[in-house]
Amino acid sequence: MPPIALTSAYVLDLILGDPQWFPHPVRLIGRLIRFSENLLRHLGSSPLGLKSSGVLLALVVCAITFLVTTYLIHWAESFYWAAGLACSIFLAYTTLATRDLYVETRKVLQALAAADFHRARRDLSFLVGRDTAHLDEPEILRALVETIGENISDGVIAPLFCLGLGGPSWAMTYKAVNTLDSMVGYKNERYRHIGWASAKLDDAVNFIPARLSGYLIVFSALLLGKPWKDSLSILKRDRRKHESPNSAWPEAAMAGALGVQLGGLNYYFSQPSRKPFIGDRKKELDFKDVREAWKILYLSSLSMLFLSLFISWAVTNILSWR
Repeated sequence: MPPIALTSAYVLDLILGDPQWFPHPVRLIGRLIRFSENLLRHLGSSPLGLKSSGVLLALVVCAITFLVTTYLIHWAESFYWAAGLACSIFLAYTTLATRDLYVETRKVLQALAAADFHRARRDLSFLVGRDTAHLDEPEILRALVETIGENISDGVIAPLFCLGLGGPSWAMTYKAVNTLDSMVGYKNERYRHIGWASAKLDDAVNFIPARLSGYLIVFSALLLGKPWKDSLSILKRDRRKHESPNSAWPEAAMAGALGVQLGGLNYYFSQPSRKPFIGDRKKELDFKDVREAWKILYLSSLSMLFLSLFISWAVTNILSWR
């Protein structure tokens, strides 16, 4: 992806975010997943049949996403090279979520500051999978910091990494994998088998970005004058304290940078689920910690932009030598 296109997509995300009225491509991917799931469920009801359907679901959704994205760019280029560039920038922009992550978590924090717990819990429910109806202020703050930490990887670092490696087609396909996992990658009765392939694929594609996210958070803590050594220490100690092989990496680095403890008891569909503690409880979570997490979010995304530009340059040069 040309440097000007990658940088423009990043800046566009910082300016526009994700307007609610806009027909975002990820929402279209979500509709494709739901349609394909309903269709493929009829292929078999046994565990093996559902797992096979799940593999086919992941392949179909990813293939369609990649091919449609690639076709749109080439179709635009057939009119004029600038149209292809504009299409690439637009599609790349829609894969990024730096501003949207800030805006959506800010809504919750503003409601909490106004002591509007009903609105804070409602807005938080759009961001997390846990039950939010009875969360108190410390639990809402914990959920916000955990959401920012985890989504630095999924919503910012991973898409930028994919944009550097393969442009909008790769990044949009990554979003398809991420959306598959968020929609069908559960371990409950309905999705345990059909969502297995999507969950495993999500683990695989996030392996490198999650680790990059952890170290970029440490680097951001250093630049911000925060305790980066604690961030690095907690990252190394707690990076495996999660069912997912990836989620604890950015969360551990964030917990160390803020000097707080994440994890603990959550409820999902009214069922308790105790997560391992991540970080050391040097202080109680407060509003300032969420604001500091925003700074880390933006600085990590900017650092990844430069790294992504380097990756793109390296890939271009490697391909030109062949």
